Formats: sequence, C-alpha cells, structure tokens
Amino acid sequence: MKLPKFALRILFEKLLGKELMAYLLHLRPLEWPIMTAHFFLGTLLAAGWPLAKGSFSAWVIFVVLMNGGTLALNSAFDQDEGDIGYLKAPPKPPKYLAHFGYVLLAASLGWSLVFIRVKPGGHYFFEIVMTCVLMSILYSVPPIRLKARAGWDLLINCVGFGFFTPMAGWVFTGRGLESALMSLCIGFGLLFAALYPLTQIYQVEEDTARGDQTLVIRFGVGTSLTYAIIATFSAHFWFAWACLKAHANPLYLLISLVAWLGLLIPWRLRWQKISAPQAEAGMYRGLAAWAITDISVLVLLWPR
Repeated sequence: MKLPKFALRILFEKLLGKELMAYLLHLRPLEWPIMTAHFFLGTLLAAGWPLAKGSFSAWVIFVVLMNGGTLALNSAFDQDEGDIGYLKAPPKPPKYLAHFGYVLLAASLGWSLVFIRVKPGGHYFFEIVMTCVLMSILYSVPPIRLKARAGWDLLINCVGFGFFTPMAGWVFTGRGLESALMSLCIGFGLLFAALYPLTQIYQVEEDTARGDQTLVIRFGVGTSLTYAIIATFSAHFWFAWACLKAHANPLYLLISLVAWLGLLIPWRLRWQKISAPQAEAGMYRGLAAWAITDISVLVLLWPR
C-alpha cells in the first residue's frame, strides 16, 4: 500500500493539531541533521569521541533554539507560498510565528550565558550565539532585512552557517581558537558561498515577485554558478591549508572537490535548461556534497 504524500507530517498534525504543527514545521526540522553534523564536526575535531560534556545543551541552544528561531523569523516575514529550503508545501505562517522566533532566539542567548560560568573559554560560545542572533534579526526583519540585499544575504549566511557553526561546536568544549580551526572555518564560510546560490535559484520567481534583490536575481543564474565554482576552489584551498597546519595530507580533499565540481560544472554549462524543480533537487545534491566535505575533513583532522 502506497503511503500518502507527507504521511509523517499528516500523522504529527493529527497528534499536535494543525496550528501547533505549523509552528513546528517552520522551524524546518529537516535542516537539523545538516546543522547537527556541521556543529558536531567542530566538537569531534576539538575533543574526539565520546562527545564532550555539555554537548546536548550546546546542540539545543545552537541548532534547535538559535537556528530554529532564525528560520521561524525568516518564514514569518517572507510569507512564502511555494517550496522553501528544507520544507516542501509550507503551511501558511501562523499569526504569532515572528513572536515565537524571537522567544527562541532569546532563549538561546540566555541559555548560552551558562557556558561562560561552567566552561573554560565558554565566553566564545556565548559571543558566537549572540552574534548569530543579531545577524538573524538583521537578515529577516524589515526595514534592514539584509536577505533582500544582494551580497549582504550571502555574507550573513557564509558567516553564520559556514564559519560560526563548526567554531561553536569546537569552542563549547573549552578549547580556544587555534590557527588550523580558523583556516577550516574560513574554508567552510567560502563553501557556503558555493552552496548559497543553489538555495535561491529555484525561488527566483517568488523572490522577484516579493521585490527581494537576492544574489541570484541581481547577478543572474549563470554568473552566480560561476561564483559558486570559484568559491569551491577557494574553500578547498583553505581546507588544504588547515590540513598542512595539522600535518595531514590534503590530497584526500580531492574526493570532496570532485563531488562539488561534478555538480556545479554541468549545471553551469546547461543552466538555461534546468527547471525550478530540477534546481531544487540540485540544491539537495549540494547538501550531499557538503556531507562528503564534512566527512573528508573529519577523517583528515581527527584529533590524535
């Protein structure tokens, strides 16, 4: 018997009710595994296995509260009707979604204060969370709404997801900022510059109708994909530099580089023939390439 589309969503909607389920869905829990992997990449590189004490609390603060609140706030002001990242056929944003997002962001900030007292170097974790909360508000909320300004939208995401997420996973363990870590985080910031256009290409129609000047709308799909290829090479240069600092062989990064270029170069060559659904599928293949990069870096830089 074939299950209906969104069967799991329908089941939880019956348990939670339609309105409560809408609040949950706009936290976009399908993104949590990706955020979790990227966050704990930093943790594993800092302290190895088993996970450091306080890992669950740090995860809830950064992934569920801070990232979830960010996405709830984003949905509240975007009012998208079509598919958005990590959420197909989104329900209409409920009335108090923005308030809910603010509460989650405030909770993440308040809870992260605890790390200043209980962890050596915990002030780094609090400062990262505080910076990300501020960027979340600047990104989504009018009149500043940086996501509607080409270039700024890219910068916020590169810094927040790419640069700060593995760094937050590292510093909550009590380890301070180190040279190899900084190179690695710069690399991931640049790698998000490669992924970010893929999150916008299939939403060009809706973003244009709303008047948002996103990176892809401003520069065009073809040029944005060219930037993504350049960013991929730049990111892997920084990954290689981090490996050299840690006395690891950067040649193994070729697996990651091939995964990205195998997606981006064919897409750039035939972007005019790619439909919106195909572009959306391409974004998820980009996430798979990101996972390959995470695994490659983890194997190369595992603490010895």
